[in-house]
Amino acid sequence: MQQLPLPIAAEPAPSFDNFLVGANAAALAQLESLRSGAAPIYLWGPAGCGKTHLLHAAADRWQRSGGRAAWFDSARALPWSIDDGISLVVLDGCDAFDPTAQHAAFALFIEAAERAAVLIAAGRVPPVDLPLRDDLKSRLAWGHVHAIVPLADAEARAALRREADRRGIFLGDEVMDYLLNRFERDLGSLMRLLDRLDRYSLANKRGLSVPLVRQMCAQVHADAQGEQDDGASEAATDSPDRAN
Repeated sequence: MQQLPLPIAAEPAPSFDNFLVGANAAALAQLESLRSGAAPIYLWGPAGCGKTHLLHAAADRWQRSGGRAAWFDSARALPWSIDDGISLVVLDGCDAFDPTAQHAAFALFIEAAERAAVLIAAGRVPPVDLPLRDDLKSRLAWGHVHAIVPLADAEARAALRREADRRGIFLGDEVMDYLLNRFERDLGSLMRLLDRLDRYSLANKRGLSVPLVRQMCAQVHADAQGEQDDGASEAATDSPDRAN
């Protein structure tokens, strides 16, 4: 298997400055002006639309302004609690909270209110549709609720173009059309695809082109098939001989 080099350009940290606003100006403005005593804010939308980006940007801005933030999602080990001095509580991926995490998140709401801490959260669906306990859903819906709208075609193209320029990659219109028509169009998926193409292009010492994209996809498919075949062979080898 070919060794791919590490990417040269480090991924920029999520910020308000590098968020492509699109139809989300109201949500961006509210998060940029976040202050102590603000009502809770809940963002919802499909995967890759920018919810987590905005939460990270808000937490970073808050901390650079002298506050302290605490981040909680389904990957964080329980129990959950906030230390003294925490003034911003962030809940990400609320739709993925299991019953134990839901109980912990509700307790965080109570604790945040007692400490006069601001709370911002995000999930894939509006609060009313969240598969959560009713008291937690009602609190997520209590403040400001914003639907985060995925980028339109022109905005997705602008995002790809900007990232390609940042990396020093020439991204022609033919390659752009191919990527947008053949792959997932959410921003997160597009950025990961561009990163992989950048590394593959460097490894093969070739510029980005549609044939190169097809070659990479064929190699990925072949590698995945090889791993699947190896796994099947190992399973067959490890199976006891049942013949008598």
